[in-house]
Amino acid sequence: MSGTAELEKVYSAIEESARLVGVACSRDNVWPILTAFGESIEDALMVFSLQTGGRHAGELDYSFTAPPGIGDPYPRALSHGFVTETDHPVGSVLSDLQGRWAIREHFVDCGVTGGFKKLYAHFPRDLQPAARLAEIPSVPRAVADNAGLFARYGLDRVAMVGVDYQRRTMNLYFQFTPDGRPEPGALRSMLREIGLHEADEGMLEFASRSMRANITFSWDTSRIVRVAFAPPPGKGLDPAAVPAPIEPHIARFATSAPYAYAGERMNLFGVKWFPDGEFIDVCAYYQLSAGYEPVRLMETHKDPT
Repeated sequence: MSGTAELEKVYSAIEESARLVGVACSRDNVWPILTAFGESIEDALMVFSLQTGGRHAGELDYSFTAPPGIGDPYPRALSHGFVTETDHPVGSVLSDLQGRWAIREHFVDCGVTGGFKKLYAHFPRDLQPAARLAEIPSVPRAVADNAGLFARYGLDRVAMVGVDYQRRTMNLYFQFTPDGRPEPGALRSMLREIGLHEADEGMLEFASRSMRANITFSWDTSRIVRVAFAPPPGKGLDPAAVPAPIEPHIARFATSAPYAYAGERMNLFGVKWFPDGEFIDVCAYYQLSAGYEPVRLMETHKDPT
């Protein structure tokens, strides 16, 4: 386990970020998660994030890499009571992924007020077609049912799988090459086909610069629950460059959140579309781990000037 001083430093940064945006931060909610997954926390990637819109008010999320030596982090989440034993396939997804391909790292995703939420398996150097994911017994049938849509819009290389244990949903993160990113017109068609919120031209252009698309599925329906697109992270990004309203406290967070590395603060701005709305995800990186794949992709996806 990392020393208490390292954990205290991370907790203080979470507390400071929460205070910056008016989110209530309780040590009782955050500290058990940090201590459960806190060994080598000083070497972990850690990112803080907020979403625009009233439905997300009062929450600050924080995500970090799980200790590399523990493998699948789900058993540890079980043993600490963050999730409960279940026969639902949501509890088997990560274990079903183990040994199938080269998982580089796992992530833990939590809310300051909502507590433990998600786990991720990241395999950026061993990208997999969605069809192979669909063969895994615990993966929602919706992945196979949307194979035609994936083919029409060039969604064919999966870099990460996320599992939301609170909502019982699963995410596939599709990775794009710089010359394979979706055009705005294709994005509009895809959103309409899925039945999601209509986007304006500015947001479609913004999303067309993405390095990844995040598609959310449920075990209860073949319909896609949510679609998100994220251009690469960058240093000193201006929230005003996002062609959508961002509340002042969230813009302030993007430019003032604490961080623990040299140089400018690293940010990422993404857009999420639901059937009833559009939301911006504003991320501020607190720690950067060595070899973090999206930082490499940031350079390969950089638009020419």
